Amino acid sequence: MNDHTLHVRIVTLSQILFEGDAQSVSSVNSQGRFDILREHANFITIVENKPITIRVPNQPDLTYKFPLAIIFTTNNMVNIYTYPQAHK
Repeated sequence: MNDHTLHVRIVTLSQILFEGDAQSVSSVNSQGRFDILREHANFITIVENKPITIRVPNQPDLTYKFPLAIIFTTNNMVNIYTYPQAHK
């Protein structure tokens, strides 16, 4: 992780689907659209059946959609906990 990125992990019960640095993570929760950037305040939310977009430096955006995901952000780390039925 450099000074301008977040470290992101997508974790299921049996595997890590993604782990790497990102410029941002975006999605929609029950309150509306949100973006997580570097230096974001501690944050936890539930995302249900909405796309989660990870903006990776120098690569196309990655978009995942899960029936249910918990996103937990602290200290420039974003952990996304979900079930293995992902649509990429």
